[in-house]
Amino acid sequence: MGFPINREPNRIFSYFLAAAEDLLISSYILTVITGSNLTNMRILYITDYLPYPLIAGDLIRNYNLICCVAKSHQVSIVGFQIPGSCNSITHLEKYCEHIEGAYLPNRRKLFRLHRMFSYLLSGTPYDFEFLYSKELIWKIKALTSSVHFDIIQIEHSRMALYREAVLSDARTKHVLTFHNVASHQYDRIANIILTPLKRARTWLYSRMLRRWEPYYAEHFDRCIAVSTDDRNLLLSANPRLKVAVIPNGIDTRRYQRLPMEEIHPTLLMVGSMSYLPNVDGAIWFCHEILPIIKKALNNIQILIVGSSPSPEVTRLDGNAVCVIGQVDDVIPYYKQSAISIVPLRAGGGTRLKVLEAMALGRPIVSTTIGCEGLDVVDGEHLLIADHPEQFAEKIVQLLTKTDLYRHITQNARQLVEEKYDWKIISEKLLGVYSELAQD
Repeated sequence: MGFPINREPNRIFSYFLAAAEDLLISSYILTVITGSNLTNMRILYITDYLPYPLIAGDLIRNYNLICCVAKSHQVSIVGFQIPGSCNSITHLEKYCEHIEGAYLPNRRKLFRLHRMFSYLLSGTPYDFEFLYSKELIWKIKALTSSVHFDIIQIEHSRMALYREAVLSDARTKHVLTFHNVASHQYDRIANIILTPLKRARTWLYSRMLRRWEPYYAEHFDRCIAVSTDDRNLLLSANPRLKVAVIPNGIDTRRYQRLPMEEIHPTLLMVGSMSYLPNVDGAIWFCHEILPIIKKALNNIQILIVGSSPSPEVTRLDGNAVCVIGQVDDVIPYYKQSAISIVPLRAGGGTRLKVLEAMALGRPIVSTTIGCEGLDVVDGEHLLIADHPEQFAEKIVQLLTKTDLYRHITQNARQLVEEKYDWKIISEKLLGVYSELAQD
């Protein structure tokens, strides 16, 4: 077996030609064994929502990584369509080979209760029922029966059951991305819920996730976590898992450092304002921290920007608080602001809004939970405070100490350029794909 190569009598030249032939043969054998061309694989992403428009952190992550991967591989996506986003498929067709969208069905309440009860009996977290779609199952089966995919990647553990809809052969590798460890996330959320019945329900859900999540993940050849903290949580629950860390990132070319000719006493909080940890954080800040800041800076104001603000958040509007709601572009609001705040007391994973502010040159004051999982140092890349008095004090320090402000913003920008640009992050993901192709 071999490729026809004309060899010269020179022994040294013959040695190099023989080595080249061996390399070509090895590459050919590897391609036959894996059924893949490592430079051009077919990859299917199964997402909860199609990653456009970019209205949430997980959508931003999926969109940027998919766009980067699509430069060297053939990418397809199956997922739910965001209601009202009729242009999502048209936009994603610029990058993807196949795109299949479905809408979450509106089922009768009694039907939901029946299915949720069956989930409980099987030990499967009952909220997964709300993501069940016969249409999505049919579309996954149809696509995977007609196209061989080298890698099938499912985003979010709550979507992991769609692994059972995949029709693939032994050559296909399966990947599950944990945007956060949901059991840990909901355990924290239970602590900030005031209603006893809702708190008990969330606590039960977190306990079911704790038993189900790390063990169902064994159905996948590789798991991906967004931080070392999350990787350690998964491995402590199930040491048999193979977990790679692919952090969240930021497009440092688009998010250039904004000028700051004068520090204005305006704060910015960004995030989906229907997500309970963000709702809790906004209320906690406005009720407990803002009054303390006002004693030192009476002209302080805060902008709250994010989709679907809950009634509790909407009621905060007024008296130095401006609730903006969803916007097409957050950069103009960063331009108006001096400091980005992340007052989270619950949640999981890592927050892209932290990287966003760091790239744009706006210093951050965050709780420990708000910036966890990122390679940041208090006093170097941002300021961390977990108590109202400390949080208020650090905001006042940034607004009154120019040297500290400049020190934080310069270090933060350097960090995202060196470690968190999407190009760097996507290369790590492509490295995982190469490893899987050779397993």
